[in-house]
Amino acid sequence: MPSDSAAAVSVDKAAEEAKEDILMDAASKVAAAAPSVSMDDRRKQAGKAAGRRFKSEAETRYLIDEQLRKVGWEADTEKLRYSKGTRPAKGHNIAIAEWPTDSTVGNKGYVDYALFVGTQLVATVEAKAIHKDIPSVIDYQCKDYSRNIRAEDAQYQIGTWGKFKVPFTFATNGRPYLKQYDTKSGVWFLDLRQPDNVPKAMKGWMSPTGMMEQLEKDIQAKEQVLKAMPYDLLRDKDGLNLREYQLKAIQAAENAILNGQQNILLAMATGTGKTRTILGMIYRFLKTGRFRRILFLVDRTSLGEQATDVFKEVKLEDLMTLDDIYNIKGLEDKAADKETRIQVATVQSMVKRILYNGEDTMPAVNDFDLVIIDEAHRGYILDKEMGEDELLYRDQTDYQSKYRSVVEYFDAVKIALTATPALQTTEIFGQPVYKYTYREAVIEGYLVDHDAPHELKTKLSQEGIHYKKGDTVTVYDTVTGEITNSELLNDELDFDVDKFNRKVITEPFNRAVLEEIARDIDPETPEVQGKTLIYAVDDQHADLIVKILKEIYAKTGVDAGSGLVHTITVTAANEHDITEAANLIREDDEVVYGDSGYLGIQKRPEIRQNEHFSNIDFRINRRPKSLPKVSDNTIDWERYIENRKSSVRCKVEHAFRIIKCQFGYRKTVYRGLKKNESRLYAMFACANLYSLAIAGRKLPTT
Repeated sequence: MPSDSAAAVSVDKAAEEAKEDILMDAASKVAAAAPSVSMDDRRKQAGKAAGRRFKSEAETRYLIDEQLRKVGWEADTEKLRYSKGTRPAKGHNIAIAEWPTDSTVGNKGYVDYALFVGTQLVATVEAKAIHKDIPSVIDYQCKDYSRNIRAEDAQYQIGTWGKFKVPFTFATNGRPYLKQYDTKSGVWFLDLRQPDNVPKAMKGWMSPTGMMEQLEKDIQAKEQVLKAMPYDLLRDKDGLNLREYQLKAIQAAENAILNGQQNILLAMATGTGKTRTILGMIYRFLKTGRFRRILFLVDRTSLGEQATDVFKEVKLEDLMTLDDIYNIKGLEDKAADKETRIQVATVQSMVKRILYNGEDTMPAVNDFDLVIIDEAHRGYILDKEMGEDELLYRDQTDYQSKYRSVVEYFDAVKIALTATPALQTTEIFGQPVYKYTYREAVIEGYLVDHDAPHELKTKLSQEGIHYKKGDTVTVYDTVTGEITNSELLNDELDFDVDKFNRKVITEPFNRAVLEEIARDIDPETPEVQGKTLIYAVDDQHADLIVKILKEIYAKTGVDAGSGLVHTITVTAANEHDITEAANLIREDDEVVYGDSGYLGIQKRPEIRQNEHFSNIDFRINRRPKSLPKVSDNTIDWERYIENRKSSVRCKVEHAFRIIKCQFGYRKTVYRGLKKNESRLYAMFACANLYSLAIAGRKLPTT
């Protein structure tokens, strides 16, 4: 007979086995209901999980080696070690591992990396395991190493800053910076030269060149030069000729920089000349030396090309352009070198170089000390915070704004410009330090105001398209081209009129709308009414609109205009047109238009000596080459005025078109001036009659 204790054990075991069976059955049901995962996906998830496990300090060093090499350092934690005889050498930028110090903390005083530019010790680096906090390492271990450089290594020192014998120090665990894990990611940096400097996280490493430039830079001195520099050159009418509001925008940006602000936003209305403002700003920054290298960031190639054209064409100093004074790299140039002062690049290209870099080199965080972002409202989205599981299996770059990652990658001052600051724009750059609105530009005469909207209401838009239950709908078969009736509708049917009008283009509907528009728009007076922009769904719809408008305005004589010929003179071919000008002017003419061949007509004696002629307003077109070039969105008023002159002057060309195209008279035959004159009188008389007929007018009876 079994004892009581043995019986109790047997019962407990049986109960435990029964419980296990229940749990196994439940787990099997859950597994069966879960979606299947392919073997490839399992491998990927397992690989990512393995890659996310806590890495030791030694493993972290291999990551750091690669990161340092990509920005210009010679780094190999196994080979380039102090213990293996590696020493600083001229012409080499070496990250020497396990450099000894007199420190008593850490690994027996050995700093993980000592960074040498040639034979100059410029920085120390402390590497930690991936799960450890970094800022505390900076404040304790890194500072101690930098204070306790050995006496025998004094030859490598470039100076002392209080108790510190090294100007810069870094700490990192090799993990890419993620704001969500601020203290456990990124490359933390501290400038030891000023006692009030605090550690800051960076998205990457400094290059050897950038580090030396950092040492040479005297920001306070350069800011004083910037503060004292006058704006006269930017006001010069023969130079950039900036307007007052553009100068105020530059001043606001400079004041923000002088106050220590790192992210600056300027809000300027479309068409107010942001590119020229940027040009003036860049010139002042480079001229005073406040910034060494500037990245001009755009989101479209066309904007980059436009900006580059402005930099290469607009005269600044001693008739030289910005491109003549400073070295500019365009969109086609991938990497900036030491001599580069301005790099124009698209955000997309920088995303590829920074986030998805598969090359041996990549930009360093200090390659640029100023980043200017045009159209800053475009493309920015807010970062998505990652959960614990996502951190384990997902790539953090998939959860970050690509634009924001590029902008924040560089350890630089950022100046963003936009006409329409969005929520995410102000979240990145802060509130605008200067605003110049559309309304201000209109009031000051720099932009033309839009008219109050005229709402056109149609029966279709008011009543919509509605079918009741039981109705039949006429259906067009796109394959056979037949029109049939559908079956009885089982339910009510409504069409979205806005979508319907975009998909169903009918000539009667468009004609009705355009005839209504034409009542308020007279194309013969563009100087009064300005331009009209009509949007079309596609190219076919645009062609239909043009066809209908031509038919509408042909009734009112728009094509022919009022360009009836009233005077003809005939001269030899070698005689200048201006000599006949006085013979073409009538006694009651008050305004005279002419092409650039008539420039200086008011100075001729036959004009000056005639009392009436001398009071005439001569509106003569200037030569195109004499007009200043405006390549940005600024309204080119001078060209606008010339276009208005041309729109009037060109009416005389209509008559020549008629006798050339309608009458076929394209070549003057040599038969003497008198015979040609008689022939031309007849031709132009017929052209006038033709113009009246086309316009639907009749000859005056008086």
